[in-house]
Amino acid sequence: MTLYDQFNKDGYLILNDFYTADQCDALMQRGEELSNSFNFDGHPSVFQTNEQTRTSDDYFLNSGDAICYFFEKDAFDDHGKLKNDLFHSLNKIGHALHDLDPVFEKFSRSPQLKELAAQLKLDDYLIIQSMLILKHAKIGGVVDIHQDSTFLYTEPDSCIGFWFALEDATIANGCLWAKPGGHNTTLRSWFKRKPSGGGTEMQVFDEEPLAMEGMIPLEVKKGTCIVLHGFLPHYSLPNTSGKSRQAYSIHTIDGKAKYPKENWLQRDMSKVKGF
Repeated sequence: MTLYDQFNKDGYLILNDFYTADQCDALMQRGEELSNSFNFDGHPSVFQTNEQTRTSDDYFLNSGDAICYFFEKDAFDDHGKLKNDLFHSLNKIGHALHDLDPVFEKFSRSPQLKELAAQLKLDDYLIIQSMLILKHAKIGGVVDIHQDSTFLYTEPDSCIGFWFALEDATIANGCLWAKPGGHNTTLRSWFKRKPSGGGTEMQVFDEEPLAMEGMIPLEVKKGTCIVLHGFLPHYSLPNTSGKSRQAYSIHTIDGKAKYPKENWLQRDMSKVKGF
């Protein structure tokens, strides 16, 4: 069975040893360097998939063409002070790392990734966003069950994600969970900007909750690439272990599909490129 057929059957692919340990280490090192250069001005933006409507501010909505920093939900005390150092308080860094930083761009447009895109018949696909997901030991928070197409909606649907394990991902430190074939379902919702121009809202297409039955842990080694269909429900649990679970992800869309102006993530499309 080809990778293309396997992906369409299961809704995801697991490709071991896609990147070397040195390549993963270089990306993690660059992420820490970027965070050290972040001038935190006391205006935190907290990232939680179940609280996006409440926490969507101008910083979040303007992050499409920038490198922005988002904090863990419990990073601040009652006085608004960080409980830990800045780097270990961050949830993720995004959303244009792949276009604005040369280290991340090299990783995001590698020869092997271009070859994989060709095998998956993604010739006209564009990299619309990227995220360094930190998932620090003991404090890395939950990512609720969701479909990526909810956050990167196109007509017709085309979102495909590429998730790279920069460190070993295990049940203990919050690996991904997904159901083989789970992408054969409907898109439940669309996270979009409000028509009034202020904030965001969730437009519901299907009230049926995403099923948790049949979910399996995708425990993978450092350097693994996981490809995710936009309709595939997936989630990760909190990191309760003493080991971090850093990952890097890029999300892609078909350049021929309609990308609505109502999407929360907006970009200067002249700057959006493929693999």
